[in-house]
Amino acid sequence: MIGIYFSGTGNSKYILDVFLRSYDQGKKARSQFYTIEEPKVTEAIRKNEEIVFSYPVQFSNVPKIVQDFIARHAKLWKRKKIFIIATMGLFSGDGAGILGRMLKKYGANITGGLHVKMPDSIADEKILKRTITENKMLVMRAARKAKRAAKALQAGLPPKDGMGWTCRFAGFFGQRLWFCQKVNHYSDKLKVDTAACVGCGTCTILCPMNNLKLVQGKAAASGRCTMCYRCVQNCPKQALTLLGKRVVQQGTIEKYL
Repeated sequence: MIGIYFSGTGNSKYILDVFLRSYDQGKKARSQFYTIEEPKVTEAIRKNEEIVFSYPVQFSNVPKIVQDFIARHAKLWKRKKIFIIATMGLFSGDGAGILGRMLKKYGANITGGLHVKMPDSIADEKILKRTITENKMLVMRAARKAKRAAKALQAGLPPKDGMGWTCRFAGFFGQRLWFCQKVNHYSDKLKVDTAACVGCGTCTILCPMNNLKLVQGKAAASGRCTMCYRCVQNCPKQALTLLGKRVVQQGTIEKYL
């Protein structure tokens, strides 16, 4: 078994790591995991039959970068057994289910799904903001849930979070119907406060889409943002915003461990 993931603030990577450590407990070898941004991920998928795919839900939908990765490597998914972990700030309805349906189109067998609540990654909006203590507790509960799910998968009784029709309706009418345009295309809404930007280049290094570059010593966006919030969360001067107008609270997973 291998794990693959996409992660903006580290939530999905962390939960995948916890899941695989629990799944591998008592085994000699550790399951490897790869980000979808690594060139060697395709060869790893090709060589392994069982996969755990971890990703962050956006508006009850799959981030554009993940959608494109799946479609670009359509031939890789045939007959793969895939368990899906969907991380979210509150509720997605069918977070695991919608990614599962995408993969099924290319011949994958979906073995189950897990929904995990994690600290909110939308740094420039007040919605869902919690204290550091609350987020630490949230991460602890998420880790316990991931460990239970790993043991259940080992026992042949994996959870099926987000897989039923009720979940699908909840995801569609709860968010996708209203916000599908936000993730079906890359966003050009990323804003740079040039007065605050010091041209450190942190955002250009972190961006998975190469959407940011330095122009005359200031960060500039080119309109291919997948809304992962890496740049907004890590900007030392809080000079970047996407959905909101100012940064309210920055926080990657390391802050809550």
